[in-house]
Order: sequence, then C-alpha cells, then structure tokens
Amino acid sequence: MIENTKCECGHNNPVGTILCEYCGKPLDESIKDKQTIEQEMRYEGKARRSQTFDSTLFDRVWNFFSSVKVAIVLILITLVAAGIGTIFPQEQFIRYGPPEVFYSQEYGVWGELFYKLGLSDMYSSWWFFLLLAMIGVSLVICSLDRVIPLYRALKNQKVIKNTDFISRQRISHQEEVLLEHKDQKLDQLAHALQKKFYHVRRDGDALLAEKGRISRWGPYINHIGLIIFLFGVILRYIPGWYLDESMWIREGEVKRVPETEYYVKNARAFAEMYDQKEIPQQSGENGQVVKKYQTDAILYKKDGKTGKLKPVHKQSILVNHPLEYQGLSLFQSGLKPEVDSITLKVTEKKTKREQGKFTVDLYNIKPDHVYPVGGNLEVRVLEYYPDFALEDHRPVTKSQTPNRPAFIFEVKQKGQSEGERSWVISGLNFENPKTNQYDIDLSGLNTVNSSALMVRVDKSLPVIFFGGIISMIGLVMGFYWQHRRVWVRWKDGVLFVGAHTNKNWFSLRRELQLASRRAELKLQLVKE
Repeated sequence: MIENTKCECGHNNPVGTILCEYCGKPLDESIKDKQTIEQEMRYEGKARRSQTFDSTLFDRVWNFFSSVKVAIVLILITLVAAGIGTIFPQEQFIRYGPPEVFYSQEYGVWGELFYKLGLSDMYSSWWFFLLLAMIGVSLVICSLDRVIPLYRALKNQKVIKNTDFISRQRISHQEEVLLEHKDQKLDQLAHALQKKFYHVRRDGDALLAEKGRISRWGPYINHIGLIIFLFGVILRYIPGWYLDESMWIREGEVKRVPETEYYVKNARAFAEMYDQKEIPQQSGENGQVVKKYQTDAILYKKDGKTGKLKPVHKQSILVNHPLEYQGLSLFQSGLKPEVDSITLKVTEKKTKREQGKFTVDLYNIKPDHVYPVGGNLEVRVLEYYPDFALEDHRPVTKSQTPNRPAFIFEVKQKGQSEGERSWVISGLNFENPKTNQYDIDLSGLNTVNSSALMVRVDKSLPVIFFGGIISMIGLVMGFYWQHRRVWVRWKDGVLFVGAHTNKNWFSLRRELQLASRRAELKLQLVKE
C-alpha cells in the first residue's frame, strides 16, 4: 500500500492510488520502471477498496467476493452441479413410487447414491440457492469495487497530463515541433480528430480527444442485468412466486389446484378425431388420429365469508392454449379414460340366481357405507384398497389411485346382526369361503375421461426477461463500441502524443495515423 500519495504536481491522492488523479504520473515505485502503463489504465490507476482495506471482517468478506477468480470458480461450481443434476430425472419428473424406491430400482447403486446425496431435488435445495446467492453477491461487489472509482476517474479527467503518463501509453509518439508551429499543429490535429467523431477538449498546449466512453459501462450494465436475472431466479424459491405441478382431474370432478387458493372443475373432457377424408393418403396413418384434446374447465375460488366455492373464470383448455387467470396457467398435457365406478352383482350360490346389483364409486367410498341389494340384502364395505398389493402376506395399497381396487364386503340380510365376508380383487378370481351363501362378481365398468393438467405460476418471469434484456444491452455496449482517448501535449519544443483504447488497438493506430496525416504530422506509432 502506498502511504505517501502526494504527487509532485501538488495533488493529494487517496491511499492506494497508482496513477495521479490530476496529472497521471505513476506513483507506485513498482511501475516506474515499466515501459507502458496499459494494465494500470484499466481503472485509471484509481484506488479500489479491495486493494486498500483488509483490517476488519467486512473488509475480508468484501475482498473475497470482489475477486474475479472467486466469481469464475462459483460460476463453474454451479454449472457443474447443474449438469450433474441432469444425469437422472429430478423428483418432480419421476414416473412412479416414492423417490427412495424409484432411484434404486431404476438406476441401481448410482441412483441410490444420487438420491442420498440430495441431487434428486437439487434445484430446490438450500445449497444450490446459496450458490446462486453467492454469485449474485459477487457480481454486486465486483461491480461496485470497480465502477465507482472508474466513474470518478472518467468524470474528472484533466486535459493536461504529465509527459511521463503520455509517453508510457501503449501507443505513443514524440516529435519536435517549433514554438511558432505548435498552435497550428494542435488546431489541425484537433480538427482531424473531430472529423473522426472525437470529443476534443483543449487546455493551453494540451489536447484530450475522447469517444466511445459508453463502452466502459457495458460490462457493468451487463452485471446489472445478470444481478436482476439472478434475483428473478431466487424469487422462484419464495412460495407463491413459482409453481410447476401437475394434476389429473376426472369429468365432473372439482379438485383443488395444488399449492393455490383455487379449485377447478372438469366440466367436460374429450378428444376429437380426424375424419378419414381429412387425413392425406401419403401420410401413412392408419386408424384414428387425434385432431385435438379439449377440457372445458371452470375455475373456482372459496368465498372468505360463506366458505362456498365461487366461479371466477370459465375457459376451454386446448393443447398450447392454456386457461389463464391472474398469473395462473393450466395447460392440457394428457387425456385418458379412467374407471370411475364399478357395478357388482350379488348371486346366490346354490340357485345361481341374481339377487341384485349395486354401484361403487371408486373415488368416494365412505366408511361402513351400506348398499341395498334387491329387497332383502345389504352390502357394507369393510375395507378398501385402491391400489392393491401384498407385502409380507398382508394387504396394502400402493397409492390412493384405483389402479387395482380390492374390497372386503359384508353381505347380510336385513335385520341380521352379522353377515358373511367376501373378497373382491380386480384382475383376480379370488375364492371366498365355501360356507358363503352369496357370490359378488363384476357386472360392469363405468368410465369417464380424465384430463392431465400442468399447473404453472411464474411471477418471476418478467423480472428474468427484464434482466436478460438489460444484460444484452450491456453486451452490445461492450462489444460494438470502443473507448478511445488521445492525449496531446506540447512541452519544451516536443509534441507528446499518447493514445489508449480498451480494445481493437489496430483500428486505433490506423485512425490516429490518418488523423496525423491530415494535421501534416508524421506519427511513427510504436509497435505492440
């Protein structure tokens, strides 16, 4: 750190300054022997906080996050982690069963390890959120640490610069010019540079020509866009800002939309087929071809006073034409017929005479519900397994979806205290006790169409888009403009010329060479 920062020109510079703010003369002993000060010109030699203070905990945290290397490492770690998370599907996309079972069954040891390491729900994990937050903090601190001193330096540029500053530029030249010719040469050079769209300022025997300063702000505008973009991504972790769920809903059913205050009713669901005349013969399609899937939906919201559902929106949902209401979107993603209820018949074993039928709603079975059969029998549901399976020789249900319904019924005559028990298992001809007087068999299936709906809420999307647009503006500013400056000073019979740009040095050399010819100067530019 430089303690004595007073320049020979008399200007007192802040601690840590490398080039004098007023005249540009190098102050650091380590750069006085360097041929050029190109690296020091990146931030105009201004003192940066990260290179000046390191005594407190805040200073150390600031210095850590102000490092570009740290930012790059954080970005690489996040990219690698995000890539690893795509090796196997995330939990929200698994096809069946609990995650701890799915990954080990589908992918073996690697799948089990993937789940135990927490990679199966990585993008919602606290540590992935922390990585994104650290990148955001790094972008903010990196930008503030550099843009504030750069802004101050460019805002307060002085025209008269020390000849040592000019001669140490990457592009520099010295030429003897007589006193009586200096004003003419300076005027000619200023006029030539103005024709190249430079903004020229003159102070006595010195010139400062500048253009394209906007280019210096491009990276920081880009950083602002990235910060806004990351902020939008982080907003998705806040409940209510982002939702990506799916649901199945049958015709006539009213169901709550996951993680929202809304309910939706499937009033009608159907698939429309193409007429055979509409299908081109060369298409090679045989049989029926779906023309469109449609769900006529009604969206409800519960009234806070009465507690009743109140319709708020009605719309037909088609593929790529979702129901949209106040940020909520319901997309059509599938349609299939489902068994809604089954009709069973009760037959007397000896006479084979049918006693009657009853219908069981597979989605609405109340405990101990009694179904009257014929005029004298009652059937009661004792146990119900929607998705029947056996584990350790005991009946269990794998889910609440009636994929393979199984029942234990009690059949008795009216007034009888205790009846006989019968098992009915889907897809299995189960033999009940021979002492039973009645058999229960399947008589018919009642099916309805069930729609698969994707539920989307993304309030953060405008923030993400806005950040992306700002970032692109910053990239354009940085890529398509160059910040070019030319310093000219006449002193003691010598004309000093120096030039600097943040990129495209060849173009600056060519431009300066053409301007010097118009000013009748023979500039011999220094090679790289």
